[in-house]
Amino acid sequence: MRRPTALEHPDCVTWSGAAGPAPSAESPSDRPGAVPGGAHADGLVPHGLPMALAGATVQAVESVGGSAGAVYLRSSTPGLLRLALLAGLPGQLFRPWWRMHVNRPFPIAEVYRSGQPVHLADAEEAMRQFPQLAASLPFPFGSLYAPVVHERERVGVLVVLRPATPGVPVGEDDRHRMAEAGRRLGEALAELAADGRPAVWDDEPVCVQLPSVIVPPVRIGSFDWDLTTGAVAADDGLCAILGISPGAFAGTVEALAERLAPEDAYGLWALARQAAESGATAARRMRLLGPDGRSHLLEVSAHADPPGGAGTRMSGFLVDLGAVPVGSDATERVPRAVVAVDRLGRITYVNRKTEELVRKSRDGMVGQLLRDALPWFGNPAHEESLRAALISDEPVHFLAGPVADEWLSVSLYPGREGVTIVLVEGEEPDHRPGSVTSPAPGIGSPADRATSLYRPVALAIALTEAVTARQVSAVVTEELLPAFGGRQLAIYLLSERHLYLAWETGFPQGFLERFDGVGLDVGLPGVETLTSGRPMFFESMQQLALAYPDIPLDSHSGARAFLPLIASGRPVGSCILGFDKPRGFSPEERTVLTALAGLIAQALERARRYDTEAALARGLQDALLPNRLPVRDKVDTVGRYLAGTQGMDVGGDWYDVIETDSGRLALVIGDVQGHGVAAAATMGQLRSAVRAFALGGHSPQDVVRGTNRLLIDLDPGQFASLCYVTLDPETGATLAVRAGHPPPLLRHPDGATEVLYLDGGVVLGIADDATYPVTSLRLEPGAVLALFTDGLVERPGADIDDGIERLRASLAEHGLAPLTETADDLIREARLATDRPDDIALLLAARWADLA
Repeated sequence: MRRPTALEHPDCVTWSGAAGPAPSAESPSDRPGAVPGGAHADGLVPHGLPMALAGATVQAVESVGGSAGAVYLRSSTPGLLRLALLAGLPGQLFRPWWRMHVNRPFPIAEVYRSGQPVHLADAEEAMRQFPQLAASLPFPFGSLYAPVVHERERVGVLVVLRPATPGVPVGEDDRHRMAEAGRRLGEALAELAADGRPAVWDDEPVCVQLPSVIVPPVRIGSFDWDLTTGAVAADDGLCAILGISPGAFAGTVEALAERLAPEDAYGLWALARQAAESGATAARRMRLLGPDGRSHLLEVSAHADPPGGAGTRMSGFLVDLGAVPVGSDATERVPRAVVAVDRLGRITYVNRKTEELVRKSRDGMVGQLLRDALPWFGNPAHEESLRAALISDEPVHFLAGPVADEWLSVSLYPGREGVTIVLVEGEEPDHRPGSVTSPAPGIGSPADRATSLYRPVALAIALTEAVTARQVSAVVTEELLPAFGGRQLAIYLLSERHLYLAWETGFPQGFLERFDGVGLDVGLPGVETLTSGRPMFFESMQQLALAYPDIPLDSHSGARAFLPLIASGRPVGSCILGFDKPRGFSPEERTVLTALAGLIAQALERARRYDTEAALARGLQDALLPNRLPVRDKVDTVGRYLAGTQGMDVGGDWYDVIETDSGRLALVIGDVQGHGVAAAATMGQLRSAVRAFALGGHSPQDVVRGTNRLLIDLDPGQFASLCYVTLDPETGATLAVRAGHPPPLLRHPDGATEVLYLDGGVVLGIADDATYPVTSLRLEPGAVLALFTDGLVERPGADIDDGIERLRASLAEHGLAPLTETADDLIREARLATDRPDDIALLLAARWADLA
């Protein structure tokens, strides 16, 4: 099989149908930019997942007035979504958003998890609902998210970005258009999956240019493309631009597409499909390389013939703009450097002043990515400015330098077609960080000040997700120290008017132990910064020694920053940053560090409350789950419990085995909604209630009905599911009641395993008059009954029935293996998972003719 070329997407477009046979390995369509002339009988649907994504995304963006769009799809890694297609934005500029875990607190993950759309009209609404999104993209823009589904299966998320509409919510028409776009894309992906092309994405995203709204200019060369047959007719002017004689033109669109960029090839197809489906005229702009390597402007308009006509056709016009492919003579007369880039970050125009300023020829810059032609645009802070312009569609201004020994005032003016960049020679800024010592790497250094400003933003985002004090300290180590060039970090927490060392890194072993547990009356900088509430900065160890002559020092060279950790006016502790060499602290650095200390304090205060509540919840849960299960002749029972890996790590799942006065065994499994102390407390109350009703000799139906009424009377604001089974060890006679709980599994002595779809009632805590029917069955010797909670069978984006079927097949494979081994195997995958969103309970009961 031919290996794809360097620029070719692995799922490139193939040819079939009326356009003729698939090209050979040497045919032009194998090169980057190949476009179908007619993939199926209708001449419009080419092979390939990227084609389906491109058409759907472009249509969705245009239907709701968007400026960019994207599609996230499932990957082969469970729980991970990948950016499959990005329209109207540069892929590399948005690399941090290529991956999205389904459990992240972002709208893309929320839409995938819930299957419900999200509509954010502006930045204020985004901050209220998804603060992590607003922190990572702090620009004014609106965004719409629709689930991509087919029947009950969720395969991805469709995203459209558009200008913000402050105070004006997203209208019903746009909500409906987004929902329809997601539904249609889901149907298209289902058709591909039926043909053996599943909607799973593990590659880098495909980038697509959005259609242009510019009216085609004067025609120089033209062509006519019959999408039904794949034939292309070109006039003499177009052949002259291509550098071939009319008789030598191949008569296929490949002769044009081989000179298009891959993203424009996808865009050409998307335009054709849009025109054919809508019946309206559509236009767009793209670039084509002439025989001399020069870039030519290609204005394409497409239209569909009326029904019953000769077929769907596309007409195109090619314009040769000479040495200046885009732009106006007016910009040559402006005494400022002007650069134009399209929305994928490619330079489309450079005026003469730019050549003089950056000392590069325009021919060498046009067609290049902005960061390649002007490497200083690769600075993370400047990339952030370009992101802001592209997403918000508002002008952005910043200072860059020195560039070619000059400081530049940079202005970005975004529009639908791209961004116009104006560069003006500026003066050196009034403040260039410096001090009595040499500036060190960090946001105060003139070498890379803007780059390092980007790291504290990452710290602020990461702190929102850290839930324990150890996680907060680890985040500060990983994000704060690199941002400021630090090497040492110590965090002290306040408890009963004493500071105790909670975290340290980089200091000599044992050095900080002498300060552990110091009182607030001791004259140390780490104490005084907290008691005074003022940060303290020492640009050298000599300065520190002069201020505190009696303090022991771990080094004779370096610098120190002591930051108070105060949350909402409450002292939490102090933070010490250490540096290997003397360095200055600019006003910007001092401001940012002080602000970040407040964020760290808030995170630590929240973590301490979390740790306290988690310890209480774990204690409740340990006390409420059975320490051991009763041992009975002819019956063996085994229980397993796994806490979730998110939030409090404790939840409301439980199991129990009760010996009743009638000699029967009551097998119980339940699941209280939610996690944390409230769920654990409700679980304990319900477990006690079930046990009391069972020991009181009540029938299975009355046990469940009484527990339901109790939960309603308690009114904890929670509901619960329950499965209650009684088993006679002697006869195997079994009675089962189910209240909104997953159905149990039964493995027969011959190994056949089935799902017991018991008649059931609603979950507990909803209706006080609910009824719960009883199902009778018999467990033969050698049979195994499995009760479980939904955490064992649910996976994000997958149907719960599929999970139950996987568990049934796994149980069937174990035959006569010991019950403990079977239980361990059934939860092994869940136990090894690093991300377990829900807790899990499993209860197995086996009946034997002879337990020995």
